[in-house]
Amino acid sequence: MSMNFACKLARNTDRLIGRLIFVLRQRSKQTNPVIKTVDGWRSRIKYSYGLPSISACSFPARTVPWLSTAALGLFLLTVNDGDQLSIIPCSKTDSGEIIKLCYAAKVNDITILKRLIQNGTDVNQRHPLGWTALQCATANGCQEAVKVLLDAGADVDAGDFYSTPFRIAQQKGIDVYSVIQKREAEFNSSLRPNYDCRGFTALHYAVLFRKTQIIEILLEAGAAPNLKSQMGHLPVEYTDDEEIIETLKNAEVKYRAQKLKEAAVERKRYPLEKRIKEQIIGQELPIAAVASAIRRKENGWHNEDRPMVFLFLGSSGIGKTELAKQVAKYIHKDLENVAKMIGSPPGYIGHDEGGQLTKRLKKCSNAVVLLDEVDKAHPDVLTILLQLFDEGRLTDGKGKTIDCKDAIFIMTCNLGNAEIANYAMELRKKAKELAIERKKSDAEISDLEDKITLSKSFCDKVIKPILKSHFRRDEFLGRINEILYFLPFSRSELLLLVNKELCYWSKIAKHRHNINLTWDKEVLEVIADGYDVYYGARSIKYETEKRIINQLAAAHERDLIQPNCDIHVAVTHNKKNQEQKITLEMLKEGNRKEHIKLEDSDTQLTTAASLLR
Repeated sequence: MSMNFACKLARNTDRLIGRLIFVLRQRSKQTNPVIKTVDGWRSRIKYSYGLPSISACSFPARTVPWLSTAALGLFLLTVNDGDQLSIIPCSKTDSGEIIKLCYAAKVNDITILKRLIQNGTDVNQRHPLGWTALQCATANGCQEAVKVLLDAGADVDAGDFYSTPFRIAQQKGIDVYSVIQKREAEFNSSLRPNYDCRGFTALHYAVLFRKTQIIEILLEAGAAPNLKSQMGHLPVEYTDDEEIIETLKNAEVKYRAQKLKEAAVERKRYPLEKRIKEQIIGQELPIAAVASAIRRKENGWHNEDRPMVFLFLGSSGIGKTELAKQVAKYIHKDLENVAKMIGSPPGYIGHDEGGQLTKRLKKCSNAVVLLDEVDKAHPDVLTILLQLFDEGRLTDGKGKTIDCKDAIFIMTCNLGNAEIANYAMELRKKAKELAIERKKSDAEISDLEDKITLSKSFCDKVIKPILKSHFRRDEFLGRINEILYFLPFSRSELLLLVNKELCYWSKIAKHRHNINLTWDKEVLEVIADGYDVYYGARSIKYETEKRIINQLAAAHERDLIQPNCDIHVAVTHNKKNQEQKITLEMLKEGNRKEHIKLEDSDTQLTTAASLLR
């Protein structure tokens, strides 16, 4: 075939593609046919889904330009690596737009890329098989496309979701061969399609394909050089190029220094105490103590030879476990649950697996470990904890030693909870009586109730003897950095708890039923009266469900309330017996309220949770 013929074919590409699309529609019922072949300098067009070949003249694929997607309608034409022609049908859905975006990034077509971005295509949206346009541009060495995508807000640290053809075929309900075809045609043909790339960032791909300039661009954009793939590999592990390795090592040092600086600024702007108080009501002293200890650790003012150990004491449902979760969330942005501790001893089933605690501490030496209700632990467990707290290391069932001097251990305990609750309630009562005598305002009285603390004499003479009697090990208690006491909620804190619980149910009513739920302030007082000092916040949840949510469910069952309505929760008073009853009202036009009548049997329904009380 002469070069003149090739040029003539290039000038009439629109007509050729029109014929190809016509043949596709006539001869294929498939929704996603992909046409591609590679034949050196010359290419022959054929189906890649095992369908009959389309007869077409051979031509140099390099002479076929990138065509406008507008000219192709719902089809996309591109010349891939190795003189390969591909035609991909792209619908006008989001999936179709992201396929176009990935293809434009793949072939470095900046015009189409910018047009798609201007039309509102999300640059962080993923290809149906899991990768992003930035990863696609990086893998194919398209430097200009990488810059355009980063300027448009592409997430430089987004990880690839592409696993293996077999797994994806199962998830998507398509055949394995189709997945392989798409990976090669729509991402990169030189990368093995059966390679598990989950967690690969753009930097992983840039290092893998040795795109030195793109590596520099990504690092300048803030790419994290210490992010691991799901297989546990850093970007630096995918190259033996000394220059790239040196670049990545220097970048990691700078990245960590920058992150430490940013974290310090963020801590000043948004202290840990403030973060935790947004999630936990009350318990200011335990929150302040934990925050101070973590602050010492973050700034290097702590004992590096031992882990930090806390013991939380107090009644159930007053925030002990929740505070531990918030500490873990702050440090790791994640929550970990620990069940088995050190694994089975030799000769037992599961010996080779190790324990959940040792396994996690090996992976994350600065973990936050919650040991809930440690008073119920076996004496042998206390022996293990004694070694752990004293030496900062733990030996698992296989004899391997795990270093955990940088970890934080939080134990919760129910010992002495009745004594703590009764003493705190008595202190609040005396503080209130004294404030009334001094003619303090309601706000000042409430403030005094919130700020009561347990005396050192009470802790030493009442609580510590209880702990010593139970654990029978002074050395165990001596390894604990701080013993923190969680007190029952004050009246003002109870009202905040009730309001928080009603806000939770208000969101559910709006999300599930499109019902607007409001309430009087008096409702908060009535629900707070149901507080049980020994069950804490759980008793507020039970009381809310029993007195309000049961009524809403009964009204919904009887079709007394409908979607898009406004429901108001109010309190009615019985003058004869001075009983306060919570009722539901339907808000009508003109702020008119219509009482929702329910049978007594409906309003007296008892939840399973209240029965447990």
